[in-house]
Amino acid sequence: MAVIVFDIETIPDVAGIRALNELPDELSDYEVAEFAFQQRRVASGSDFLPHHLHRVVTISCAMRDARQFRVFSLSEPDTGEGQIIQRFFDGVERFTPQLVSWNGGGFDLPVLHYRGMLHGVGAPRYWDQGEGDYADSRDFKWNGYISRYHSRHLDLMDLLALYQPRANAPLDQLARLYGYPGKVGMDGSLVWQAFQDGRIGEIRDYCETDVVNTYLVYLRFQRMRGQLDAAGLAAEEQVVREALAAIDAPHWQEFLAAWPEK
Repeated sequence: MAVIVFDIETIPDVAGIRALNELPDELSDYEVAEFAFQQRRVASGSDFLPHHLHRVVTISCAMRDARQFRVFSLSEPDTGEGQIIQRFFDGVERFTPQLVSWNGGGFDLPVLHYRGMLHGVGAPRYWDQGEGDYADSRDFKWNGYISRYHSRHLDLMDLLALYQPRANAPLDQLARLYGYPGKVGMDGSLVWQAFQDGRIGEIRDYCETDVVNTYLVYLRFQRMRGQLDAAGLAAEEQVVREALAAIDAPHWQEFLAAWPEK
């Protein structure tokens, strides 16, 4: 079974915020977003917007199958939000992969649900709970992508914390604790400003490094649960190194420089 680690990057849904609050067209996108942030601060003390008001600008994936390890992104400006989300679920339809995320159950997937519905996205395989038209649909009643405790989608953050939010660990810190690079280039709080500045490529690159960090932590988890031995872990890490070294891109050069071989 292919493994796909995924992560999304989002910005405020300016058009949605504008429509829901009947804001005048004269307000800039920045002003509309600030209006929403201020509303949220008053309501909750945080400017983190509700899931349905996050617009997806990038989905990055690290995919490992029997042949190779590769990293790719579905991203603006080449693709619009609806197409980005549809292509992600098309991948689930095609490969029926093991999905792995870091807080995907708490953020990424709910956002993809709300935004996918907005754009008329189809995802029958993903939503299969045993009633689908697939040959193995019956299996999905007991192990699908939807239930928190099924394994076709593994929210690694949630599982490692034993579903206790107070035990959650930051991916960046955990990755660096295990000897991996951690965040490279930016963090999630800088994505909105980067988007306004037209730095879409930097957002994509940052998202890609996050999924590779997540994949490397996943390999550690596979070692702990007995799916890899020490030699197998080292071999899989080397597969990742070689795949990234073959990509002529500055963010992977920076990533590898922060991950020296022992």
